[in-house]
Amino acid sequence: MAMNMKRVPVREQDPKVRATNFEEVCLGYNAEEAMEEANRCLNCKNPRCVSGCPVSINIPAFISCVKTGDFEGAAKEVAKYSALPAICGRVCPQETQCEGKCVLGIKGEPVSIGKLERFVADWSLEKNLDLIENQPSNGKKVAVIGAGPAGLTCAGDLAKKGYSVKIFEALHKTGGVLSYGIPEFRLPKDRVVAKEVESIKKLGVEIETNVIIGKTVTIDQLFDEEGYDAVFIGSGAGLPKFMGIPGEIANGVVSANEYLTRVNLMKAYKDDYATPVKIAKKVCVVGGGNVAMDAARTALRLGAETHIVYRRSEAELPARVEEVHHAKEEGIIFNLLTNPTEILVDENGWVKGMRVIKMELGEPDSSGRRRPVEIPGSEYDIECDMVIMSLGTSPNPLISSTTKGLDTNKRLCIIADEETGKTTKDHVYAGGDAVTGAATVILAMGAGKKAAAAIDKELSGK
Repeated sequence: MAMNMKRVPVREQDPKVRATNFEEVCLGYNAEEAMEEANRCLNCKNPRCVSGCPVSINIPAFISCVKTGDFEGAAKEVAKYSALPAICGRVCPQETQCEGKCVLGIKGEPVSIGKLERFVADWSLEKNLDLIENQPSNGKKVAVIGAGPAGLTCAGDLAKKGYSVKIFEALHKTGGVLSYGIPEFRLPKDRVVAKEVESIKKLGVEIETNVIIGKTVTIDQLFDEEGYDAVFIGSGAGLPKFMGIPGEIANGVVSANEYLTRVNLMKAYKDDYATPVKIAKKVCVVGGGNVAMDAARTALRLGAETHIVYRRSEAELPARVEEVHHAKEEGIIFNLLTNPTEILVDENGWVKGMRVIKMELGEPDSSGRRRPVEIPGSEYDIECDMVIMSLGTSPNPLISSTTKGLDTNKRLCIIADEETGKTTKDHVYAGGDAVTGAATVILAMGAGKKAAAAIDKELSGK
């Protein structure tokens, strides 16, 4: 039988409909579609897809279970490696990781690994499957800072190994960037995030919210007064960057972090919530990453004509191809090879527009991408009443500044070993955005997983 080189299509909301609501865009596979797509997998003897996964899921093994309709077996296989599969199946950049290494992708379309992982995880959550396989308690205590993807993964892996684990979260809700950063239409909070956090808690992990490490309690106090044997820092990177151009302090200029937090975590898109958020008529989002796409698509859903302003071309957009495709389908306008030079302000101190200059691509810079160069005399104005800056984030220095012996680099990122997460302070480990700066959910999970293994090695004396 000839191999089907095209993947089974995934059902989605119609672009014109979804642009007006916050319901999930992608509807995922049903059982029949999942089995059909799984049967495209060649079950390679040397599966390159596994090497492309930051948490090293045995992809052929779980897909083999899906082929035969053994969804429980597939869920148990995934659970050996990933604590948050329903989340990863939705937001991982599979196209550059597992799917990017799939042999079928050489001459056709790679197996839809992410959508199969999502199907298995959703099936498991719906069936309330018990996947807990903990070792007996070993009497050791580990504190985890941050209930985001890095912290949740580290905590879950340590709990399975018999450690008593407590997560300290600064916000009132768990999930970190999963709750405050990624919009509901990409990642449902109650149906997915909350349920996967509950799965971590069922492993025995305790979570205390509204605890700001560095103010409520310090890392040194966790060791000296509360008797923890090790600490993992997975506090993320929530400090937004700005351009430093004229007019940037005007009313109506916000960071993507603040904007998305108000809408996602504080439910500003719901009429029965009193969270203040500006409902703009025309929005310019500066940046080209996934966060920029999230902010633009959110502003669109709140009723604004929305523009992405990015200084490089479409080929250099750092956002996922799928997110760019969805944004275009929904009507986001892309002003590419364009860079802001000034925010225009009215007499009342509010944004009334943005002055931009056209760019062209020159020689590659240190990132390997061609450097954008201004074209003299090409400035023009874009009328808008809101500007959202999505230029990346860096870690908040509060933890490092209140912890003796914890070193950071010039970007305020905690210095930690890439393979173990070990920091310059004894018994303290770190991973995720707190170490790398803003990156992906799955890379943060991979860092949490490595740190858990290293903490276990240190505390168990293995």
